[in-house]
Amino acid sequence: MRLIFMGTPHAAVPTLRRCLEDGHDVVAVWTQPDKPVGRSSKPAPSPVKEFALEQGIAVHQPQKIRAQEAIDLFTSHGADAAIVVAYGRILPSSFLQAPRRGCINVHFSLLPLYRGAAPVNWAIVRGEHQTGVSTMLIEEELDSGPVLLQRTTAIGEREIAPELMSRLSLTGAELLSETLAQLDDLKPQPQNEDKATFAPLLRKEDGLIDWSLTSEQIERHVRGFQPWPNAYTHHNSQRLIIWKAETIAHDAMQHRDGEVLKASGGELILACGQDTYLRLVEIQPEGKKRMVVRDFLNGTRIRAGDQFG
Repeated sequence: MRLIFMGTPHAAVPTLRRCLEDGHDVVAVWTQPDKPVGRSSKPAPSPVKEFALEQGIAVHQPQKIRAQEAIDLFTSHGADAAIVVAYGRILPSSFLQAPRRGCINVHFSLLPLYRGAAPVNWAIVRGEHQTGVSTMLIEEELDSGPVLLQRTTAIGEREIAPELMSRLSLTGAELLSETLAQLDDLKPQPQNEDKATFAPLLRKEDGLIDWSLTSEQIERHVRGFQPWPNAYTHHNSQRLIIWKAETIAHDAMQHRDGEVLKASGGELILACGQDTYLRLVEIQPEGKKRMVVRDFLNGTRIRAGDQFG
């Protein structure tokens, strides 16, 4: 098929690669404009752009996709279909109508669950035991189009969001391959609106730990909010990112939520809501590298009775 590919992050690259391996004619790649990164703030290309250029594919990065110039360019490709994987913008109706077979999205959830920008993160944070990938025909309303194929996978008990995203990106590539191969025979299935849930764009404040939550909930925040905004807290006005933590059993005792119960012997244990307890394993003090808690305790003054948050 003659395809336009639209995507931006690393998670989109496996699907683009698979389209090429399957022999499809990818006539153009659309991705987000280069963005400043690192201390130098030098603009850097997206992973999809880097891969596309390596393959000799034309790349387009319009600042405004609703501009007539962008619409005309998209239409000029004469594509059979557009494949969309985490492109980063909602497509206007003029784009959806341009390809002969429409626009097909690879979405990293089991739709209608977790529509939106961060389905992998929120599935972990909200305690789901499974998730998956869906291919769907895009409609104007966010992630509401009829589903073509789906594949389910379990979420590992200790799996962090980047690990799950990496797995799903490979599953998505396989599922899109199957979708295109069977496209003439597939009957798109409407989504059940009554079961729709949402996975909104992550904000920095989402990562701030509320110590009144249970230790299990906080541990899920630690795994689910990686690599950004991360689960973080404060101690003596210093911001601390929690990279790894474990729920533990502990004798019930009077405490404040976020109170340090132990800060010795290489262990840092905090009280959480509903008489639950959390052992911090890996932490990153503000302005420093991430480190195991033993090293952190050796370089700071924290003692039982201190308050986090």
